Amino acid sequence: MSKNKAMVLAAGLGTRLRPLTDLISKPMAPIVNKPVMEHIIELLIKHNFKDIVCNLHWYPEAIKEYFGAGSKWGINISYSLEETLLGTAGGVKKVEDFFEGETFIVISGDSLTDINLADVLQFHKKKGGIATLALSEVEDPWQYGVVLLDGNKKITGFQEKPLGGEEKSNLANTGIYVFEHEIFDHIPFGAFYDFGKNVFPALLDKNVDYYGFKHNQYWNDVGGLEEYQRGNFDALEGKVKVSIPGIQIKDGVWVGKNCRIQEEVVIIPPVCIGDNCTIKKGAKLFGPIILGDNIIVDERAVLYRGIKWGGGYIGKDASLIGAIIGFNAKIKDKASVLEKAVIGSKSIIGDGIIIHPSVKIMTNEIIK
Repeated sequence: MSKNKAMVLAAGLGTRLRPLTDLISKPMAPIVNKPVMEHIIELLIKHNFKDIVCNLHWYPEAIKEYFGAGSKWGINISYSLEETLLGTAGGVKKVEDFFEGETFIVISGDSLTDINLADVLQFHKKKGGIATLALSEVEDPWQYGVVLLDGNKKITGFQEKPLGGEEKSNLANTGIYVFEHEIFDHIPFGAFYDFGKNVFPALLDKNVDYYGFKHNQYWNDVGGLEEYQRGNFDALEGKVKVSIPGIQIKDGVWVGKNCRIQEEVVIIPPVCIGDNCTIKKGAKLFGPIILGDNIIVDERAVLYRGIKWGGGYIGKDASLIGAIIGFNAKIKDKASVLEKAVIGSKSIIGDGIIIHPSVKIMTNEIIK
């Protein structure tokens, strides 16, 4: 690993996170007020990866504008735009020259993890296979592609979302891979090709050895809305090791720059408040709560177990209970957004309106 090069897969559509991902790509979905991909970039930096390439497709300019060439983090980031999606393997094949014949790592830019990449690399080197897949134990294997191993940790098969009770493994493929350069011999150029559906089964058919590394750190694929909410709350509660922006003003409470918190505000941790926010008199924040930048929480509003992306406001006597609200959305006076409801970005919920549990309001909707 002399070159320490990595690829971040960032071309996915994030369809299961809609309406939150209607106007952004999934890697830009914030976890404790940072794009989930930024947490992945910081993980790579922690393990001394300095040269990173990212493939892009859905809202690519937002990712490029945010991360740029990587100078903010002291690294080099380059990009591979896919006008037409090439699949996980096809996207890697397109940037084959980037890796210059070296061993390299591929990691999803839209999952949340604090996996020790050094341990994965050491395991890979010891086993000597063409690839190593990082695997995570899951309680619900029917939601994942699970991996079968022999006693030597060699991969012997896969089950794709097995029916309950029929699973032969509870080890999920995390989308974190170490590859030898020879992997490119098994991926066609310019075609849609997927690691899970195409490359890995073909390696088994050809009797090419590759291995699975079971890790015990945190991993969440942030695949759907419940996983997304859980990832945010787990980060706030310290269940995954990530850096939380802002100054920790007391245990479990982070506050960004230029915030105003008025008198008689109740804040019960864990709570993360972004930059340029105003929390007005008598508001109550019962954590876990995450508020993005540039938000006004008006007088006597009550927030409990909620996520509000940046911009917009929550009105007087309004309630946010166990819900997720997108960018620049406005929740007007005495409105209530209840458990597992999701409000798309730039939407407006009118005075006194109740959004019932699990209801989804699309982007740019006005509910009067």
